Amino acid sequence: MARPDKAARAAIARRRSDAIDLRLAGVDWLTIARKLAADPVANSDGIAYPQGYGIERYRKSQDPPSDEALIHAACRDVRTALAERRAELNDDVDELRALEADRLDRLFFVAYKKAVRDQDLTAIDRTLRIMERRARLLGLDMPVRTELTGADGGAVQIENVTTDELDALIKLTDPDAG
Repeated sequence: MARPDKAARAAIARRRSDAIDLRLAGVDWLTIARKLAADPVANSDGIAYPQGYGIERYRKSQDPPSDEALIHAACRDVRTALAERRAELNDDVDELRALEADRLDRLFFVAYKKAVRDQDLTAIDRTLRIMERRARLLGLDMPVRTELTGADGGAVQIENVTTDELDALIKLTDPDAG
């Protein structure tokens, strides 16, 4: 099958967006599939949805797809659209991370000059804090290895742990917690 033209790709994107919107609204898969079907016979609104499910069958004047095939297409659409949105979000996060790294580099340069030139202890502390933040932002720090043991170095008995003991364990492994 040839790659769809620009108008068809836009219609497919709209269909996927509509499928997500319907699913978020709590609509079941079959209703979504019928609402977005290309064939007016299968479409719950009785219209030919542009680039709807079963468009190739509709163009060839074949019977509309089965309910199972329509449901499969709707599920695939939602999965594809969500994956594309996640990829876009990841790209946005990468751009923001690069922007923040640039900002930290500029701040570092100012603080570093003052720390070296004036041997200012406050500037040195500020420089180190900027370096720490940049390392966290870019994932440069090595992970900290933490081992938990129970009484006498044995295994921790989770099934007999109280809420207070569990909170204490969390505080040991996550210094930022509580």
